[in-house]
Amino acid sequence: MSDEQKTHFGYQQVNKQDKASLVGEVFHSVADKYDLMNDLMSLGIHRLWKPRVIALSHIRPGNRVLDLAGGTGDLARDFAKRVGERGTVVLSDINSSMLNVGRDRLLDAGIVNNIEFVQADAQYLPFHDNDFNCISIGFGLRNVTDISKALQEMQRVLKPGGCLLILEFSKPRLPGLKPIYDTYSFKLLPKLGKLIANDEESYRYLVESIRMHPDQETLKNMALDAGFDKCEYFNLSGGIVAIHRAYKY
Repeated sequence: MSDEQKTHFGYQQVNKQDKASLVGEVFHSVADKYDLMNDLMSLGIHRLWKPRVIALSHIRPGNRVLDLAGGTGDLARDFAKRVGERGTVVLSDINSSMLNVGRDRLLDAGIVNNIEFVQADAQYLPFHDNDFNCISIGFGLRNVTDISKALQEMQRVLKPGGCLLILEFSKPRLPGLKPIYDTYSFKLLPKLGKLIANDEESYRYLVESIRMHPDQETLKNMALDAGFDKCEYFNLSGGIVAIHRAYKY
């Protein structure tokens, strides 16, 4: 297997063709406990991070929004309230189990008329050019096999004047935070995964995938290389998480 054929699955080197199915197995395993997983990984603070994404979007009634790797629909639910009856939110996920959980929760919440559900790979989006006013991807970009390709696809389907919002675990910037964060991530979190979800390995992968994800500046430059005209980022919780906002003009 040549270097061009390799990518990372956590700390493992795997064939690029195999990563999507390996990631798929993880999320089929954790789909029913995905919100609990986020609570464990973020100590519940993800419930404060996600409203920041909505606030930074500046979307308006009537807008069309794509929520990639939409999981259980937290962002899609709040976007749907913002775009109103004249707007549309497309909740998309590559994983059928995650998409089913998200669909059920949104429909149970009474969000019916302005929501659509599409199973899709972020690297091969089944949408027209210049289709969306805003695209979001929360805690999903690090699981994509080819991040650069996915960013190029997002740039393609975004309308001129629109913005991309990436919410993702990143690199701590607060002095003294990294060793505490590492101890929690590598020592405690997989054990909690085993205790609560009976799935230590999936949680270990999720921790490792965070460490393999590009840091703030690298991801910013990748967005610019993908064709976005401007990119800025906002560190949250000392840099444990960052929101990148990129524009297409």
